[in-house]
Amino acid sequence: MKKHHRLSYLVLISLTLVFNGCKTETNTAKKQPNIVFILADDLGLNDLSNEGSTYYESPNIDKISRMGMKFNRGYAACQVCSPSRASILSGKYTTKHGITTWIGAPSGKQWRKLNRHDSHLPPEYAHVLSTSEYTLAEAFRDNGYETFFAGKWHLGDKGSWPEDHGFNTNIGGYHAGSPRGGYFSPYNNPKLTDGPAGESLPVRLGMETAQFIEANKDKPFLAYLSFYSVHGPIQTNSKLWNKYRNKALSTGLAEKRFIFDRKLAVRQVQDCPVYAGLIESMDDAVGIVLDKLDQLGLSENTIICFTSDNGGVSSGDDFSTACLPLRGGKGRQWEGGLREPFYIYAPKITKPESKCDIAVSGIDWYPTLAELAGIEIPKEQDIDGLSLVPLLKGKTIAKRPLYWHYPHYGNQGGDPSSIILEEDWKLIYYHEDGRYELYNIANDEGEQLDLAHQYPEKVNKMKSKLMAWLKETNARFPVKDPDFDPAKKELYLKNRQTAAMELLEKKHAAYLDPNYQPDSTWWGSAVED
Repeated sequence: MKKHHRLSYLVLISLTLVFNGCKTETNTAKKQPNIVFILADDLGLNDLSNEGSTYYESPNIDKISRMGMKFNRGYAACQVCSPSRASILSGKYTTKHGITTWIGAPSGKQWRKLNRHDSHLPPEYAHVLSTSEYTLAEAFRDNGYETFFAGKWHLGDKGSWPEDHGFNTNIGGYHAGSPRGGYFSPYNNPKLTDGPAGESLPVRLGMETAQFIEANKDKPFLAYLSFYSVHGPIQTNSKLWNKYRNKALSTGLAEKRFIFDRKLAVRQVQDCPVYAGLIESMDDAVGIVLDKLDQLGLSENTIICFTSDNGGVSSGDDFSTACLPLRGGKGRQWEGGLREPFYIYAPKITKPESKCDIAVSGIDWYPTLAELAGIEIPKEQDIDGLSLVPLLKGKTIAKRPLYWHYPHYGNQGGDPSSIILEEDWKLIYYHEDGRYELYNIANDEGEQLDLAHQYPEKVNKMKSKLMAWLKETNARFPVKDPDFDPAKKELYLKNRQTAAMELLEKKHAAYLDPNYQPDSTWWGSAVED
């Protein structure tokens, strides 16, 4: 299928050039908008100053939100990275492309080796983005765009890297889901040459993107800047650490930073100076790209998008941030794991500082950008998303439910679950015990009041739609583990709630200690100080 479409597009482009000559090609290039798509990793909705954080600083990302439309109810397609990233590139729900958890997570009986003592075994899943998917990048490449990828990929090993899915240039994208060498050169990345010792990874990726833009300023381009930031390991330099330590001290330090929510501790305070510095470095990189567009006079013909792949890491990993007022975070089924910054600037279409309250999803990026560029998506690429262009123009789109399916256990305390969202109502189905939770997001975005028992009729209607969708999309489900021992599970959770919580509190208090020194070289970043 894919080769057939690629050949058809190339033939069409060739015939256009033959009959119309080079003049038409130049005119067409001027009319086609450029695309800069910026994707953060593990950045929560409230990790940005324009979204309400008073601790983190993100002036350049905030600028994108003001330039065009901010979607107040923007959602990732999954609460973890690989599925969400595959959905952006394919326009499909996770059940359709088959990547339902982060690539590399154990499944089946292998799950037992983690000694978590869970009641179910998660199902198998696709470990690569299939070549049968006609990706966003391929659609743009086959319609005359120069395509560029920089940063995190995490959608398969060699043979399924960015260059295998439509990107002409790949800087830094391979199978890894985190920066193997950390956030400062040397990077230990087979797709990224090392810079000077101590060079910042996000800044380097921003510079590479800016260089690509300058080299291709006279032709239409798709620049896909996919940061490793702000995924763990969290790192910064001593200058930024000191800046944000002082900022935290000025507001008074919290005595406790964590509460225990069901299965894991959850951070309640934004005061980690290392994480704050990592956000600022990513924001600096965004500024490099925006400045280059302005310098070259391309801002009025370049669509700029910004989002993240899942919620902030309030639990698990580095326990870096707080997602309040949203509940949970990365890996969890609540709003903190799914809600994202979701900004689109489309010159001559979006009004500055416009906002939209309609719920939209990561599956919508593909059809939206294709329509903005005048690209037709082949019917064989059976996408689930809708074009958001009418919303960008101040109109509306058809009402629809949104769905999620995560039949796995999150490293961050998430449960195997499936979700349907209809307007303000969100129904969560838990695969372990078959129970449901119902929340009215408009009145309770923190998901503290479960209304399932008060509205049984609504639960049944939404349940029927959810189950029909799961069946139609051939969803896979976890199965009961015959070796499950409830006593071992209880002991495991008790340890997490006591000893593990105590260690967390000490570790995160230490980030603000005046003598804090992560290692002898600040992760090799000393050259920046």
